Amino acid sequence: MNKPMRLNASDRDFFRLINEVGATNPFSAKRVEMERRVTASQLDASGGHSIDLVILKVLRRIKELEKSGKADWRRYVEEDGQLIYGVLLFDVYYRFTEAFDRLILKQIETGDSPCPVHFAKDVLGLLCSRGFTEDESTRFLAIFYQLRRAFYFIHYNLVGQSPCMEKLRCDLWNNVFTFDIRDYDKSLWNRMEDFSTLLLGETGSGKGAAAAAIGRSGFIPFDLRKGAFVESFTRNFIGINLSQFPESLIESELFGHRKGAFTGAIDDQPGVFALCTPHGAIFLDEIGDASIPVQIKLLQVLQDRTFSPLGERTSCRFNGRVIAATNKPLDTLLQRGTFREDFYYRLCSDVITVPPLRQRLGEDSAEMDALLGLLVTRTLGEPSAEWVALIREILHRDLGEHYPWPGNVREMEQAVRRILLSREYSGHLYASPAADNLQGQLQNAINTGSLTAKQLLSTYCELLYKQHQNLEEVARRTQLDRRTVKKYLQSSGYPQESE
Repeated sequence: MNKPMRLNASDRDFFRLINEVGATNPFSAKRVEMERRVTASQLDASGGHSIDLVILKVLRRIKELEKSGKADWRRYVEEDGQLIYGVLLFDVYYRFTEAFDRLILKQIETGDSPCPVHFAKDVLGLLCSRGFTEDESTRFLAIFYQLRRAFYFIHYNLVGQSPCMEKLRCDLWNNVFTFDIRDYDKSLWNRMEDFSTLLLGETGSGKGAAAAAIGRSGFIPFDLRKGAFVESFTRNFIGINLSQFPESLIESELFGHRKGAFTGAIDDQPGVFALCTPHGAIFLDEIGDASIPVQIKLLQVLQDRTFSPLGERTSCRFNGRVIAATNKPLDTLLQRGTFREDFYYRLCSDVITVPPLRQRLGEDSAEMDALLGLLVTRTLGEPSAEWVALIREILHRDLGEHYPWPGNVREMEQAVRRILLSREYSGHLYASPAADNLQGQLQNAINTGSLTAKQLLSTYCELLYKQHQNLEEVARRTQLDRRTVKKYLQSSGYPQESE
């Protein structure tokens, strides 16, 4: 039996650092810092991206091991073997990122039928040659695909460099792979359906895009016999807006029904829980509108992973993941008893807040161009710097600098469409010029330090009320109780809604 090999001190230090790089959230500041530690001496001279230089340095070290027949992680002593294990996976993943990206785009184009993975044999062969078993290699092929899908949907669909968006992207990545992907690899890659997610944020802020990024990034096994993944990510994410259905139909939409279960049930009809694929996810939008009976049935799904269609006594199994979202203040719903605490605690394995557009633009004005670029590309089917510049100019002309975007990203998308049609956009119905002026006055007063705390709160409450025409919404956004909001509005002389 061959004596176990050991790494030299230089390789050991380098591989330990690469393991940390590979395990760290790619959207985090920590990841950037660690990449720069690896490439510090080269980065300034090359002017390239730090991750590209990291990949190049790893490739050179791996080639040296391959030349001497030492690129098999099982041949090393335990500690060194684990370091080699992580670095070999890092190398294989980045060798095939472009191939995975092409597969993602092809799958989007193809739709619900899984595309053949023509490069799968190359990935599997390389992994097996480095000491991984066939089962391990097949699982890592699936994880590589999952990693690339998550990066694609988070990076390209949730743009912007404001601090709040950087945090959102980090939160979404952790939601899929946990804080340290090594833990995901060891224990959780086939257990994530037990982790429900609750998204909070205003209407139109992008909760659907955040939910889709999670839902389309789940683990999908690879079928060796077919040479393809067992299902397409285009069909494993199902969304339903609970506010769109009357109370009498919500249960049927969610859980389905059997023929004759109620008047009008002329055929068996599956609900979204039955339609969800084994490796998919269901997005329950506006969960704050769900009635107590519906919450109780959803609680059963989360607890027991079972549900029963209306008119059916036997239980059906649900294997997917649940993502929910609401724009309502959950603390108020919980206090009123309209949202069950046990249901909330089953939903909140992870709670992620999607920031409003005004916060994003307030933190980074360059976010406007990033968003317009995404929306123009989505609308026209191709990028156009000329249209972005023209739309930005018209928005500035018609709305001014301090427009609050009460409809968030959804409003901006419609603003783009309206400008394409009419070359103008007058703003949201409730975002009046008075509110715009008030926000500008508030910002100027803050900048000059001429506001008392009472004036600040009164003016802010007035601004929010002019935008939303609702005391409850002002109370939610300021985290003040309703009576305090009313007091501040009265002090500013602004009328309130009738009781």
